[in-house]
Amino acid sequence: MRDEKFIHDSKTVLKFIQIYCNNKHQNILKEENLLNLTYRKKELHVNLAYNLCSECKKIFLYSYQKLQACPHEEKPRCRKCAKPCYEKHEWVKVAKIMKYSGMKQGLIKLTKLFTAKTL
Repeated sequence: MRDEKFIHDSKTVLKFIQIYCNNKHQNILKEENLLNLTYRKKELHVNLAYNLCSECKKIFLYSYQKLQACPHEEKPRCRKCAKPCYEKHEWVKVAKIMKYSGMKQGLIKLTKLFTAKTL
């Protein structure tokens, strides 16, 4: 996969996990971190800042590791991949987070759309 696609997918998975963590783990201590993106042993000069609880941080770093190791030149969606690399129990966690955050993201966009029109 191209570097730009890797960066985009890394940001996307972080965004979705951050939304989930902010909503579901409001009362759990979170730690600010910075991840320097590397892909195929190359520094991409892109940093991702995140503020996640320890559980969500583990999920994010696991997803990031799997994204780094994706063997496909044209990366398919993970759920459509013929050879999934996620362990089943980890896949279930990530799928739950992506579904929840995707729905939240849609609601946020709708809310912004309607609020902008009423102003």
